[in-house]
Amino acid sequence: MSDITRLNKGPRMSQAVIYNGIVHLSGQVDTNGKTAADQTRAILANIETLLEEAGSNKSRILQATIWLNDVADFDEMNSVWDAWVDPQNPPARACGECKLALDSLKVEILITAAIAA
Repeated sequence: MSDITRLNKGPRMSQAVIYNGIVHLSGQVDTNGKTAADQTRAILANIETLLEEAGSNKSRILQATIWLNDVADFDEMNSVWDAWVDPQNPPARACGECKLALDSLKVEILITAAIAA
């Protein structure tokens, strides 16, 4: 049986959990950006850092779930996502609208990725 590795543990959650060659990131948000594009850029940079720490990278992303506080921000978020995502290895992806934990949050992104071989 594989061990479970937890990265950046806090009292409520870990930022990443690695099990059986898969890294599961917690929902990533940015509290500083004012626009959906700014928040998406910051979130994706944080995702890259967490994936690297876990031994993975964006070309190994299996699935992405993106939550928008307002679906009107869909095109703005996608403009940043499209420039960032590995075009040779795009993940399965879902995007939906939901009320996020804080009104100031415009985007939350959850990622599941394979550990680099």
